[in-house]
Amino acid sequence: MSDETPICSAKGCRADAVWVLAWNNPKLHTPDRRKTWLACEEHREHLSQFLGIRGFLKDVVALKDWDG
Repeated sequence: MSDETPICSAKGCRADAVWVLAWNNPKLHTPDRRKTWLACEEHREHLSQFLGIRGFLKDVVALKDWDG
């Protein structure tokens, strides 16, 4: 396991991630597959909306609670 702190997936952001956004593109992935983006507090809502508008967002979980 890496010692590095996970960082936010938002373009250009280098902040520590505190959220996991689990998503799935039904045109590309089987229904049970989950891709993940990481988000800092500042970008959680923006990234969630980006995925949600497309119907991709499946779950938002605190990084400390992520079991994926």
